[in-house]
Amino acid sequence: MATRLIRFLVPGTGRRYRCGGLSVELQTARLMAGLCATEVVTYRQRQDDLAFLGDCLQREEPDRSILWIVSWGFDVPKLIRRLRGHRVAYHAHSSGYGFDLPAGVPVLAVSRNTLGYWGARAPHNPLCLVPNALADPWFKRGARGSERARPIDVLVQARKSSPYVLNQLVPALQRVGLKVEVQNGWVDDLVELFNQSTLYLYDSADYWRGRGVTEGFGLPPLEALACGCVVFSSLNHALADYGDPCRTVHQIGCGRLDFDVHRIQRAVRNPSQWRPQVDHLETGLAAYTETCLLESWREALEHLDALDALPGPLLVNPATWQLCWGQRLKRLRRVVDRLPGWPAT
Repeated sequence: MATRLIRFLVPGTGRRYRCGGLSVELQTARLMAGLCATEVVTYRQRQDDLAFLGDCLQREEPDRSILWIVSWGFDVPKLIRRLRGHRVAYHAHSSGYGFDLPAGVPVLAVSRNTLGYWGARAPHNPLCLVPNALADPWFKRGARGSERARPIDVLVQARKSSPYVLNQLVPALQRVGLKVEVQNGWVDDLVELFNQSTLYLYDSADYWRGRGVTEGFGLPPLEALACGCVVFSSLNHALADYGDPCRTVHQIGCGRLDFDVHRIQRAVRNPSQWRPQVDHLETGLAAYTETCLLESWREALEHLDALDALPGPLLVNPATWQLCWGQRLKRLRRVVDRLPGWPAT
């Protein structure tokens, strides 16, 4: 049955839930409205302007024409259990939460890194790649072609930044006379902030390693590139999807503090020599437009509708312990078979 309604589940849309993941879900719901009806549904915070999961489940029977999208990492197993009998897909951002998916639950991965994780963990579940997109203002207002001087030498966003950046690199850059802006909290106009910055630092490796999960996509360095910033970034997880060292971005924390300071000084003095080549940058950014995102979702939806229309049992992924013990038994059998007088005839 063709999908007629897609419901995006989020805990809430209030201030306490503001983050990149929420922005992506709201952006996707807005764009998908061009393909079929969409609805944002909350499951923690009741809001007057949005439907609430408990109310929907109480008044409605399962309907295969309605696709529920879950995405909030730690809540995914619980939400899938609550939606048993309903049609559900997992919009996967970060990976590494440790849970397994029931047979047949599709994975809509926002990055190749996340796609590879689920390709290994759930190889028989339907897998689709739906990369995140930059919103239109980044393309329309981002100052990629501008050569004018910018008032901020180095921009750092404190959230997710490593202790190395905040406690060692930033003070070192200030000591050599660079104007460093450390931004905290919510910013209403990020495009303008990036347009005012020559160089952007992003180092999330320690943050995600400490949490035990991955960087799902890593929009900030891509947003900085769209605004013509020189980007120094870590290359963990999904950042390696588009972060090409010395071509699109430059590795941060590369061997020595003095090496970072030396390179950043040179990049601030002559940013045009450290930015990606214009044609290379534009080609790279073109893959992350909202038009591309919508097309990826359209293809994924057609794929999932075609799968759902067919009868037959779902393929099940063997448990990891079964695979491990199966391989150990095979190795043990090979050893035993080499023993004198074995196998018995």
